[in-house]
Amino acid sequence: MSDSPIILALDVSSLREAVVLCDKIGDAVGMAKVGLELFIAEGPSCIVAIRNTGRSIFLDLKLHDIPETVDRAVARAAALGASMLTVHAIGGSAMLERAVARAAKEATGLAIVAVTVLTSHTQTSLHDVGVDTSLERQVVRLAQIAWKSGVTHFVCSPNEASLLRAELGQGACLITPGIRPSGGAHHDQARVLTPSEAIRAGANRLVVGRPIRDAVDPRAAAIAIANEAIEAQQK
Repeated sequence: MSDSPIILALDVSSLREAVVLCDKIGDAVGMAKVGLELFIAEGPSCIVAIRNTGRSIFLDLKLHDIPETVDRAVARAAALGASMLTVHAIGGSAMLERAVARAAKEATGLAIVAVTVLTSHTQTSLHDVGVDTSLERQVVRLAQIAWKSGVTHFVCSPNEASLLRAELGQGACLITPGIRPSGGAHHDQARVLTPSEAIRAGANRLVVGRPIRDAVDPRAAAIAIANEAIEAQQK
């Protein structure tokens, strides 16, 4: 499904598992997310291997470091052929501007994706780390910093997608994890919605891991979730 809004989260511990899952999914999902677990286990070579399965790569490393270090890391991600790369918006405008500028300089089409507030956070856990404003206000504040720094792609909880859509307009690409089919378990995600709810809230792309990975028929699960999202987009 070339029009699938689903990003398959390859939350597995080995390249072999990742390739097996990609084979099971087939062409039902065109983009795969490589996160810290797989990247640390297998290294940069896993990006090339997964691209060879016919998928573009959402490299979810959530970079947060001094601007020079992030600048150089963006160049390496571009060289690997990643299509999207996550950075933490809390890294600040200088870091974000350098990331965007380096991606543009490399001219590979790499999009910098700003992470606002992790979907595992609650109001209590934010307070515990010194954030005294509301969770929603913190999401908007970080998104505004990233937007002014040239970032146009954002990761946010589906529960905050409507806030960011209202704040940033239609020019922003909103990517939401924390997607669970109706009746599915939330696991460690504190803020979740169904695929159709997330799309109606303003999301463009949905990151889905366990509901596909752990399904009896991963391909069928991926198609069902994508169809629900596409139907919501068309309404």
